[in-house]
Amino acid sequence: MRAQMLAAIVCGLIFGAGLVISDMINPGRVLAFLDVAGNWDPTLAFVMGGALIPSAVANIIRSRGSAPLLDSRFYVSTNRSIDWKLVTGAALFGLGWGLVGFCPGPAIAALSTGRWEAVLFVAAMLIGMLVYRLSHRQRLPNYSAN
Repeated sequence: MRAQMLAAIVCGLIFGAGLVISDMINPGRVLAFLDVAGNWDPTLAFVMGGALIPSAVANIIRSRGSAPLLDSRFYVSTNRSIDWKLVTGAALFGLGWGLVGFCPGPAIAALSTGRWEAVLFVAAMLIGMLVYRLSHRQRLPNYSAN
């Protein structure tokens, strides 16, 4: 369990460092990417494109292996349905991202800067998660063995 926790912390730190280095913790940069009719900044497109490389490698590793290094199986969702919860969640995510230029990962990384906007966003995000958890019965997602 310690190796899993250490691996998760290291991966999170690398991810957060990548967000900081690429300036994706800057809401202005994200909002400029979303402003396709104005002063559009394509930087985020390159960051997303670059993220396809490790994602593709991870998919190849998953398809060829029976289990990851630090667990007994891969956890891959088998749910392929598009329902109102998914659409509503995606719409809320998009609205929040478009209004303030933060999404969860970059907002958490931006806490390292001490910006009040990041603190406010993360606090609101945590309150929203708590309200959802208290108002809905939590069910575990459907995962396949591979």
